[in-house]
Amino acid sequence: MKIQVLDHGYVELIESWGTGKQGACPTDLDYEVGIIEAARMSTAKGFEGWERDARLLAFLYKNKHATPFEMAGMTIEVAAPIFVFREWHRHRVPFGYNEMSARYVPLPNENYIPNAQVLLDRSRAAAKTTNRQASGTDEPLQSLGHAEDTLTALSLFYSAADKLYHELLDHGWPKELARLCVPVGRYSRMRATSNLRGWLAFLTLRM
Repeated sequence: MKIQVLDHGYVELIESWGTGKQGACPTDLDYEVGIIEAARMSTAKGFEGWERDARLLAFLYKNKHATPFEMAGMTIEVAAPIFVFREWHRHRVPFGYNEMSARYVPLPNENYIPNAQVLLDRSRAAAKTTNRQASGTDEPLQSLGHAEDTLTALSLFYSAADKLYHELLDHGWPKELARLCVPVGRYSRMRATSNLRGWLAFLTLRM
C-alpha cells in the first residue's frame, strides 16, 4: 500500500506486527486484541470480548497507560525532502531509521518545489504570526507572480546544484563528499520503524 505525497513523495507500509490472533491476514481487530492481552498480563486474563474491552482500550489511551501500545508496531518507507527527515529525526521516540544517504549511490534528481499559491498563502500567514518557528520576514511575497518568480529561481538553483553534483562525481570525488552540494530540498528515501506507542507520540505532535 503506497500513498503518494506532494510531487515526488510517498509513504508505503512495509510491515506491521502485534496481533493477538495468529492468522495469514491480520485485521485491525487482531492488533487491538494483542494490546489488550498485554494490558491484562498482570491480572492473568486475556481478551474478554469487545463489549467490555473496547472500553478498556479507550481507557488505556485516554489515561496514558501507554506500555501496552508497545506490543504492536509498523515499518514504513518514506520518500521526502531531506529537510523533512531532519524534522523526523528530532523526535525522541523509539524510532529506527535507515536512509538512502548518497554515500553509495547518487540521489535521484528529484527536488521539492512548493505550489505557488500555497507558498504565497503561507508567506502571508507567516508574516502575521508570533510563532518564531513559522515566521519569515515582515515582508511576505506580494503576489502570485512574485511567488512564481521565486520558484523559478529555486528551480534554477536546483539545476545548478545537480550539475555540480554530477561534475564532482565525474571528476572522481568520493560519493560521501560529492553530496556536499546537494540541497535539503532534494528527495531522499528512508525506512522508519517504531512500536505503536512511538507512532502515536509522533503523530500527536506532528498532526
